[in-house]
Amino acid sequence: MLEQIKGKLVVSCQALADEPLHSAFIMSRMALAAEQGGAAGIRANSVVDIQAIKEQVDLPVIGIIKRDYADSDVFITATLREIDELMTAAPEMIALDATLRPRPGGEALATLVRQIRQRYPQVLLMADIASAEDAKSAEQLGFDCVGTTLYGYTTGSAGHRLPENDCAFLRTVLAAVTLPVIAEGNVDTPELAARCLALGAHSVVVGGAITRPQQITARFTAAIAQQSANRT
Repeated sequence: MLEQIKGKLVVSCQALADEPLHSAFIMSRMALAAEQGGAAGIRANSVVDIQAIKEQVDLPVIGIIKRDYADSDVFITATLREIDELMTAAPEMIALDATLRPRPGGEALATLVRQIRQRYPQVLLMADIASAEDAKSAEQLGFDCVGTTLYGYTTGSAGHRLPENDCAFLRTVLAAVTLPVIAEGNVDTPELAARCLALGAHSVVVGGAITRPQQITARFTAAIAQQSANRT
């Protein structure tokens, strides 16, 4: 799978329960549209969405399950429970929160990775990280790749975005590890996606800028409102 997506685009087709496009059928059609547009892979949330997507497209899938736990801020594929559920849909890769934050039940990330490798040796593991330290830890734990997914979404990285300072965080991570680095998080233009690849990213994941029309619409309306304010 890593060879299939190298130098190419992965489209994240996700809609949570409170979003207007929340539907396995709609996400499967989003994935089909992404495939027709040239995407090399799909990132998807939940077993039902992955199953529906795999019925529509012949692209490798990065699977996740988002679930909140009362004792931890970690919510992307946080425990072996989510891994077991995802493997019923057989994604080629599973992404999980690999930040150094406390995990549900106090479980160590190293323990979880070891359990996954023993139970499902065939699946690739992507580490969703928010710092260079997270990335280094993920490499030591034996992840197959790292993604900048959580940069800007943790306490330590809050207020930051991947595009800042010509993708300075991406360049920091690329220098910190030898693993393939997947650029993900606020990659909101084709030019930025191309820039991430030019800097050395193995692949790039784009979600909201392609598959969340409410966010796309908000960008247009904000620009129009700003133009109106400037004229006034």
